[in-house]
Amino acid sequence: MNTETMTATQVGENAACIPFSMWDMFLNADWVVQCVMLILLLTSFWCWTIIFAKSTKLASLKRKADSFESLFWSGKPLETLYERVGTKPVEPLTALFSAAMREWKRASKGTSEEKRISLAQRIDRTMQVTLTREVESLEKNMGFLASVGSTAPFVGLFGTVWGIMNSFQGIAASQSTNLAVVAPGIAEALLATALGLIAAIPAVLAYNRLSESINRYASRMETFSQEFSTIVSRHLESGQ
Repeated sequence: MNTETMTATQVGENAACIPFSMWDMFLNADWVVQCVMLILLLTSFWCWTIIFAKSTKLASLKRKADSFESLFWSGKPLETLYERVGTKPVEPLTALFSAAMREWKRASKGTSEEKRISLAQRIDRTMQVTLTREVESLEKNMGFLASVGSTAPFVGLFGTVWGIMNSFQGIAASQSTNLAVVAPGIAEALLATALGLIAAIPAVLAYNRLSESINRYASRMETFSQEFSTIVSRHLESGQ
């Protein structure tokens, strides 16, 4: 009886001495699980880099768009506004305006009705191409967030399955089902799943929020394109 008590006590002491910090679990994990953890950590870091960069850029573009639209609708001549914007616009909305004005200035004034219609169509196509190009630029790296959000939990699950397989092999080798033997391997394995979720959840939330912001900005550009096209049509009809 005393031997059994001493054995149970020793097992308890051994279990208490087992390191369970995240760093210790990483160091004690199988190399495959370690690779999975490193991949998920690096992926999470890159996701947060994209999230902060996109959020900052979209907030800045919104402020610049507000400023440009206020200037555009202030009643100043388009030529003056074009000279102020220049040939190297700093944000998509001014790029849209600059591309349309550049196409407009290439045409001669007072052309025939047929040429005016053709010019209006060219300006519309120019703005559409510019809009598509600018939206594609805004959507850069968004696919990475979507991929991480959908695959990171499965990558973490792979690490968990691999770690649990190693734990069962350890049980078979030691011929003991004591919790002190099983717990470390299971904890290391579950850490991989936790890291997968840590990478996936922010990626999914950020993807949804950033996609909504990009769609709103794209709609704003589309609206501006239509309004500017109307202004161009009026000018062409008046022969200016």
